[in-house]
Amino acid sequence: MVTDVIDAIAEFAISRESLWDVLVEPQSYPRLFRGIGACEERDAAEEFPTLNLRVGGAGIEIRTLELQLRIGREYESLELHCADTGSFAVVRLREIGDKTRVCVTYFKAALVHPVVAQLPNSAATAWTLAGLKRAAEMITGATTATIINGEDSPMKLRASVARQMVTSGVVHTYRPDVGLKQIGSLAKWGFSLAGGYAAAAAHSPGRLAVVDDRSASTFEQLHSRSTALAGAMGALGFGTGTAVGLLCRNHAGMVEAMVAAGKTGADAVLLNTGLPARQIEELVQRHALTALFVDSEFEHLVRYLPADLPRFTTDEHPPEPGRTTIEDLIAMRVPTAKKAARPGRLIVLTSGTSGTPKGARRPHPKGFGTVAALLSRIPFGVNETMMIPSPLFHTWGLAALQISTAIRATILLNDRFDAEDCLRRIAEHKVTALIVVPIMVNRILDLPEEVRARYDLSSLKIVASCGAPLAGATVLQFLDTFGDILYNVYGSTEVSWASIADPADLRMSPTTAGRPPLGTKIGVLGPDQRILPVGATGRIFVGNHMLFDGYTDATPPEEAHGMLDTGDIGFLDASGKLFVAGRDDEMIISGGENVFPRSVEEALSHLPQVCEVAVVGVPDHEFGQRLAAFVVKRPGSGLDSEMVRNYIRHRVSRFSVPRDVTFLDALPRNATGKILKRTLGQAG
Repeated sequence: MVTDVIDAIAEFAISRESLWDVLVEPQSYPRLFRGIGACEERDAAEEFPTLNLRVGGAGIEIRTLELQLRIGREYESLELHCADTGSFAVVRLREIGDKTRVCVTYFKAALVHPVVAQLPNSAATAWTLAGLKRAAEMITGATTATIINGEDSPMKLRASVARQMVTSGVVHTYRPDVGLKQIGSLAKWGFSLAGGYAAAAAHSPGRLAVVDDRSASTFEQLHSRSTALAGAMGALGFGTGTAVGLLCRNHAGMVEAMVAAGKTGADAVLLNTGLPARQIEELVQRHALTALFVDSEFEHLVRYLPADLPRFTTDEHPPEPGRTTIEDLIAMRVPTAKKAARPGRLIVLTSGTSGTPKGARRPHPKGFGTVAALLSRIPFGVNETMMIPSPLFHTWGLAALQISTAIRATILLNDRFDAEDCLRRIAEHKVTALIVVPIMVNRILDLPEEVRARYDLSSLKIVASCGAPLAGATVLQFLDTFGDILYNVYGSTEVSWASIADPADLRMSPTTAGRPPLGTKIGVLGPDQRILPVGATGRIFVGNHMLFDGYTDATPPEEAHGMLDTGDIGFLDASGKLFVAGRDDEMIISGGENVFPRSVEEALSHLPQVCEVAVVGVPDHEFGQRLAAFVVKRPGSGLDSEMVRNYIRHRVSRFSVPRDVTFLDALPRNATGKILKRTLGQAG
């Protein structure tokens, strides 16, 4: 058991001033010391700032410690006081030649957490020295900010993938007859969406595959219908070397069209339903689309395209007499021609939140590695009932659809998202997994408690969110309301998924993006593409076998060390968790200081009067740039601009105080729920 007084002493060949600068920065502690998940600084303007540290994790009870940071003699001593327990730590720095000796003395450390009381002094000392070593490495620029889940050895990685497939039940070690049918389907169509549905049809032909607002199809029916649709598409000349566009909401017709295009060898360009007619016209020309599959409600967006561009209606309401529908094409029952040389690719558009959407070619999964990667961080099981309100034209919705075929999940789709209807369908169909974007999480939490209580959600085991950051306050509210079922996925159209935070990660560090899935490598790099130290902020690079095959109409991102630039800025902490500070192009320089809007957004999200918030950088004559906050208040709440500024002034740096605060009824968003910050920047 630890004693009342513990000393930890170390020496480093670094300057005292540089080490001091790290140790007096509150955000250094969760970055460099394991077991500290987050640090919220309060009353930053006071003489002695108050810090709220989340401590625990890894199966240990998570507690919040309120500490006061007291500076003694500059560059020589500081103290951390825990008033609730009477515990405190004294840190002393001393120059010895060209080295700095640091001495940390703990008083009454046993009172900080029950687990600490059971540890020997050596454990407390080792923990301290490890954190101090990381601080020294941050100063010296050690190349430690990389992490990989799996082995660099291809053979060892394949073995890990195989174990994951057997453990999860995707691959059985018995019933060789069924296994041969599955392998035969994959051999014909590859590890594509077409191959996934064909293999699922071979394994479980009678299991429901897709249920939408109008119909339900088994795996065998969907495989058969998409094959018939592929035959008709091939007869009309849509095959290898051509591209068709899909402008659809989530329903079975869109799935059948994607699968059929893959079987013919045609590329399928997934058009965002929130795009204006002019951008759709540009995309049709840019991708040389040879046909369009369109929901009737979007006819007005394609009405003025060239008359010789074939259009097919994907639902049962053709906009004009004689318009051919998907059902008409399937009814033709044209035999499929010879197998395409390669399955058609799916082309997903980037979000376009910072400009014109770019077309990104999504690769087909390379073997079972893609499935194993996701299952290594999210415990999807075979035969799930999975609801996907996230748009299928979005990378996350599409990824969930692709994974669903491997685990033979029944997919529930609906044309539009409504929070209460979502809960109703979860209860009615006993949904086990929900695939969402963050705005959907917010809308569910916005429902009155009595509305949520009407529905039995006990079947729900996984809620996986991706597409934009989840505010820390939202994460904790969701976990407290629905239990530890939330998974936060960080990725992009270009790199697929990069990291996944499971409920344990989120309980400990609510703003984390999590850890890399199997076979994925993450690195944080500096401007010179050199790997940075753990805890240092830099550009996030990702490497895995699901990196995109390039843009169809733009220069690809930078590559370094076998990884691709995500365009985001962030850091890795001491326990290997990734944190995203924001987009590289969102960072502003105000009065010479680097400022990220997300830290202000996170702080404001804790205000009970705030429903939603977005912060952007705008030009400033005096400081070069400044922050502007756009706030959606909760109904009936009293909140004004000065209250917002004062709140930030006492919790974040003075350079982060938004000079402009604008209250809106709603934030502008695209069809996937991402906030259109460029629109706000123009307004600011």
